[in-house]
Amino acid sequence: MMCPGSREEVTRARRWTRDILSNHPRADDAELIVSELGSNALTHTASGSPYGTFQLTLSLSPRTVAISVTDEGGHPEEVSPTEADADDTHGRGLTIVMALARRLDITGSQHGRTVTAQLVAPETGATTC
Repeated sequence: MMCPGSREEVTRARRWTRDILSNHPRADDAELIVSELGSNALTHTASGSPYGTFQLTLSLSPRTVAISVTDEGGHPEEVSPTEADADDTHGRGLTIVMALARRLDITGSQHGRTVTAQLVAPETGATTC
């Protein structure tokens, strides 16, 4: 899904994700990850500029969901989780994604990055905490 660089597109991307994963046990987590990664793309890269875009890709198998968000780059620093102070209102997005995902991969450069989070559903019949 290609999304223009506006905040409303994060809502559309969440809805699209929810529709595709309607019966998947990790649908809520996937929706939250889409929101975090889409918001990060708009906030920290050229994707949030007036003519910017970001791309959302969902790859599905029976138990696994891979969520990838590709931005337009424009930020020379490496993407990494940060330690937010208790009273900060920002800075927890990648930390939240890492807590939910089995795996997080960040590829690319200042010319565009793809952040991919992999979610795995519990085995059928297994209980989770």
